[in-house]
Amino acid sequence: MRDDTVSRAAFLAAVSDRSAAVPAGLVGPDGAPDALRFQVYRNTVASTLTEALAASFPAVVRLVGDAFFAAAAIDYSAREKPASPLLFRYGASFPDHIAGIASLAAYPYVPDVARLDWAWLQAYHAADAAPFGADDLAAVPHDALAGLRLSPHPAMRTVISDYPVVSIWAANRADETEAAALPDQSEDALVTRPDIEVLVHRLPPGGAALAEALASGRSLEEAAGHAASIGGFDLGESLSVLLRAGAFAKPTP
Repeated sequence: MRDDTVSRAAFLAAVSDRSAAVPAGLVGPDGAPDALRFQVYRNTVASTLTEALAASFPAVVRLVGDAFFAAAAIDYSAREKPASPLLFRYGASFPDHIAGIASLAAYPYVPDVARLDWAWLQAYHAADAAPFGADDLAAVPHDALAGLRLSPHPAMRTVISDYPVVSIWAANRADETEAAALPDQSEDALVTRPDIEVLVHRLPPGGAALAEALASGRSLEEAAGHAASIGGFDLGESLSVLLRAGAFAKPTP
């Protein structure tokens, strides 16, 4: 039974903090505070948010296991609450939360896998746009190429990692039960959705730096100069991958 003197803010604060007392004015049939009944609300909130996070980070769930993930999610949900009723928007800071869990220090790639899970989800829900492709680039006058500026496709995301994040992520998003051999070098990821399907690409050296520089508004010449500091960078190779993947959007008329 809820007394009219219980404010919405007080109720939400108490239902979010498992250590808080039952809000004054929230009583059972006998007129006394009923902690057991109020715990039902707390459990429902925690369960709903844990399930939402598990749906958003499936590769992480598979990596760390259901029990560990649930504990991490409950701890996170006690600190961070949804800002939107659309729960696919909940969890943007969850990868950083995972990075702070001491017991995962031996598995430093897990936060980047979480970032790739999140990038995939955001790409899935991003707006549609026609991709800027190789034919569009070919139509740009040669003397205008250096100053060319491209707009990122709404679904384009990058994840730069010190670990083979694309390979680890793919292995834990697939239905395969046998462990796949993983490369020992770092991998940067490009996530796009030029049509219906979300695609995850492994970028060549410097490709992510080029993509992010172009997405920030730098010209092609400026972005290439920025990425050139990365060993093994090849402008033609990286640009080809980005265009084939639909990383950029055609200019709107």
